[in-house]
Amino acid sequence: MKLHFIYIITILSLNIQAQVLDKSWRAIIYQKEDAWFGSREAQDIADNVLLYQRDIGGWPKNVQIHKKLSDKEKRHLLKLKKETNNITIDNGATTQEMLFLSKMYRQVPNIKYKTAFLQGLNYILEAQYDHGGWPQFYPLRSGYYSHITYNDDAMVNVLKLLKELKDDTGFYAIKPSGETLQKVNKAFEKGIDCILKTQYVQNGVLTGWCAQYDEHTLLPAKARSYELPSLSGKESAQIVLLLMSIENPSPAIKDAIIHAVEWFERVKITGKNIKHVYANGKRVDKKLISDNNASPLWARFMELDNNKPFFCDRDGIKKETLAEIGQERKVGYAWYTREPQEVLDKYALWNLKNSKSKTRDLNEEYNITVAKDGTGDFVNIQDAIYASKAFPYQRVIIHIKNGVYQEKVHVFDWNTKVSFMGESREKTIIRFNDFFKKMDLGRNSTFHTSTVLVEGNDFIAKNLTIENTAGEVGQAIALSVNANRCYFENCALIGFQDTLYCTGEGYKHYFKNCYIEGSTDFIFGEATVLFQNCIIHSKANSYITAASTPKDQLFGFVFINCSLTASTGVSEVYLGRPWRMYAKTVFIGCEMKNHIKPEGWHNWSNKDAETSTFYAEYKCIGEGYKPDDRVPWSHQLNTSDVEIYTVEHILGTEFTQDLKP
Repeated sequence: MKLHFIYIITILSLNIQAQVLDKSWRAIIYQKEDAWFGSREAQDIADNVLLYQRDIGGWPKNVQIHKKLSDKEKRHLLKLKKETNNITIDNGATTQEMLFLSKMYRQVPNIKYKTAFLQGLNYILEAQYDHGGWPQFYPLRSGYYSHITYNDDAMVNVLKLLKELKDDTGFYAIKPSGETLQKVNKAFEKGIDCILKTQYVQNGVLTGWCAQYDEHTLLPAKARSYELPSLSGKESAQIVLLLMSIENPSPAIKDAIIHAVEWFERVKITGKNIKHVYANGKRVDKKLISDNNASPLWARFMELDNNKPFFCDRDGIKKETLAEIGQERKVGYAWYTREPQEVLDKYALWNLKNSKSKTRDLNEEYNITVAKDGTGDFVNIQDAIYASKAFPYQRVIIHIKNGVYQEKVHVFDWNTKVSFMGESREKTIIRFNDFFKKMDLGRNSTFHTSTVLVEGNDFIAKNLTIENTAGEVGQAIALSVNANRCYFENCALIGFQDTLYCTGEGYKHYFKNCYIEGSTDFIFGEATVLFQNCIIHSKANSYITAASTPKDQLFGFVFINCSLTASTGVSEVYLGRPWRMYAKTVFIGCEMKNHIKPEGWHNWSNKDAETSTFYAEYKCIGEGYKPDDRVPWSHQLNTSDVEIYTVEHILGTEFTQDLKP
């Protein structure tokens, strides 16, 4: 019985050790159980770490350091101590061994761990170029190994380590001397300066970063044959996350982050996914497939002049698609990434925390200027709203200069009588990228996705664009209007599903000379809304409106003299379907292209809605206007019917008297 028990314990011990040794070296370093680093097994591995460290202070890469060493292997490693070849920060080398030693020292405060850690730190400080960058290998090797290396986050990993030390966060158990910390602080500042200097300027606009740069000219450089000079979605993401972690960032750092986020929005790939193909348990192919439910992708390599993704085999010849390169590189390299999504997810909070900076004192409280270039009172629209009077006696006019304002904007219910006066519809752009699944706040997540949310009565907006850039990912609102007497003129509202939400029982909204585009139900809600001389553009075969008009409300959505257009290939669009039973939608004198279905209206699979809704048209024109083919439960108005469809009747005289800002 006793022997049997000993046998079981022995087997269990072997299994526990096997569980550790079967892990990768990186997995062991980052495991969460801190107490394990005080174990005998951890100390044995730590001895290996010390053996692999060279006298210069760094470590080689791609070594499974935790694997048990024979006496012969140990003697060989001792002979290599003075060697300086192949010592690197690439693939996490050196920084990850230093982290392991720090975790060891926290549990077992042996001076040998601290000494080795500080040797590693000295190696990192010595390897830095005067301009702030780090080479992939040090001592320097010829070829791309000497380039400033962002590839695989090499330089970012170093800067993260230095930041933890200089900020004295306690993340590392080993604290350098005061003199060394001064060097650490200087090295970090030089590293950030290098990052700012190497942010790529495309047609005069800051974008992202390349994977490596020439150490002399600081220009984008080539690495391996298939790693050509290019903008990188992956490496840029980790650089921006590092910049966003800096407390009290300088204007230059803020500018770098803002432009990088705007670039991520421009170059993201939506409606696509990566499919891995396996045979006999081995990955044999990788394909880019259509998937409207997939989260956005970013290309690993993009052209420097136009952001177009490209792919390469070991012959170094650019290809336009993943399918054009050979199986070995196709399967064996990460050509796409989702890492920038973390940047976009964290940006709103960062922006809220760091962008509240007035450029000068607010001299006129009823006239405020917002300008991205710092020439106004604020650089962000939301900051101007925070500074606006609550329930003012006169109108607060916020002048918004041309620029892309990457932010969620909320006009609170106490911010009444606010006007957004854009410099131009084409160049004054407010955009963000929230969508239903991203918000993940339950069944009503749609209503949290707005780029701009208006809750203050008597709001006016002119000459600007409001956009939700999430793409074809489901519900994603560009503009939500939940306030009374709101007026929009010469504005563009751009999105896909649920672009414009007009709500509030009894509330009235007016859109004049506006451009509104979307795919499904892209104009929806319960408010009374007049659309006059607007372009309503469908981007998919779906539904334009989804009204939820309250039962006793006289008007729902009214379109007068609007033009209904569609993207190429769109040919089956309904004028509307009822989100709620008493939906009211009327088109008067509108031009309808041939994408409008002959039946015109849909009951949303609810037969009862056919008797409770009010869907009507009057003297429309175009190939899509086919009154004789409309569903029998819709209406064609006559001259006497349309007499009530005037601005005054629909919106009321109180509304129409205060349209001017």
